[in-house]
Amino acid sequence: MAAAAAAVKVYGPPMSTAVSRVLACLLEKDVQFQLIPVNMAKGEHKKPPFLKIQPFGQVPAFQDDHITLFESRAICRYVCEKHGEKGNRELYGTNPLARASIDQWLEAEAQSFNPPSSTLVFQLAFAPRMKIKQDEGAIRQSTEKLAKVLEVYDKRLGESRFLAGDDFSLADLSHLPNAHYLVHSPHAAPLFNSSPNVSRWWNEISSRNSWNKVLQLHRGASLSP
Repeated sequence: MAAAAAAVKVYGPPMSTAVSRVLACLLEKDVQFQLIPVNMAKGEHKKPPFLKIQPFGQVPAFQDDHITLFESRAICRYVCEKHGEKGNRELYGTNPLARASIDQWLEAEAQSFNPPSSTLVFQLAFAPRMKIKQDEGAIRQSTEKLAKVLEVYDKRLGESRFLAGDDFSLADLSHLPNAHYLVHSPHAAPLFNSSPNVSRWWNEISSRNSWNKVLQLHRGASLSP
């Protein structure tokens, strides 16, 4: 992570899936940044200073000098566009066809993978920590939906190394945060482990140096008072 003088600031707890997505992108692109903690348990994300940069009171919030952004996938696209020659140049494609393929699978992640996987992340990983009763119906329904999505993924990943082609891209990176929580859940892990191509893909993308650095930030935050 960068020194405090970095122009780019990311606001939010690193264990947030959306914050993790942005951090992984910045690390892939070798863009220096300052991570600014937001104590959501104390409601800091709903207070006026934070709402000035994120009017919906959600994380992440992102600042780059005078501009602010707040949707994680939009932030990732912006970072890749602005810093095209830095870090991993293939992250958002280097030609129109590559970029269209990445956008196609980013849309699949946002519209098909994210809804059931986000429900499962909350129900399986966060609800127990927050002492909230798990919704067994939501877990069952989301598990069924995610299994169908991963069937499509497994077929695709039998044809190409990564979702958008032969190069690791934002399409793959965007899946890392939710999948990380699910592969560590006894309930959800079989969804990934039982599909040979999805399992191979997950093992490869989760071993990237950028993601391991994000996980170090997770661990650092969990040790903070």
